[in-house]
Amino acid sequence: MNSMLKILCTTLVGILSLTACDNELEVTQSFPFSVETMPVPKEIRQGGTVEIRCTLKAQGYFSGTHYTLRYFQYDGEGDLRLERYLLPMIPNDRYLVEKGDFRLYYTSRCTEQQHLEVVFEDNHGQSQVIKLDFKDRRHYPGSGKNRKAIMTSSSSVYRR
Repeated sequence: MNSMLKILCTTLVGILSLTACDNELEVTQSFPFSVETMPVPKEIRQGGTVEIRCTLKAQGYFSGTHYTLRYFQYDGEGDLRLERYLLPMIPNDRYLVEKGDFRLYYTSRCTEQQHLEVVFEDNHGQSQVIKLDFKDRRHYPGSGKNRKAIMTSSSSVYRR
């Protein structure tokens, strides 16, 4: 009787173990990523251009992942260019970005304080935000020291 109970329990455990398994292989398609910048000047003159050196790093690789950037300027007036484009970017339009090093160029078009956000997104709903703030040297004299761009991240899903 005792051996019959052991066989029954072993069979029951085996059946439950096999039904809990599926044959699908789990493939990670979404890896966290970050965008780092070199220090950026705080001050800029009207007509002046600032180079923003960036590096996009992903913690893993999936061949279907692509990255885009877009920007929003909510104070001041200026143009942002990606190094390979001759024309300024259009606010809120998406532009493809490759992993690795790249440069952005911001040109001031006013004498006011300027605030903008550059949003980097992947096609899996993850995003990184870099905030840039500039003051005109003539109207807001300061130390002129460089500072790192402020970066925030989120995993909010966006709809296309």
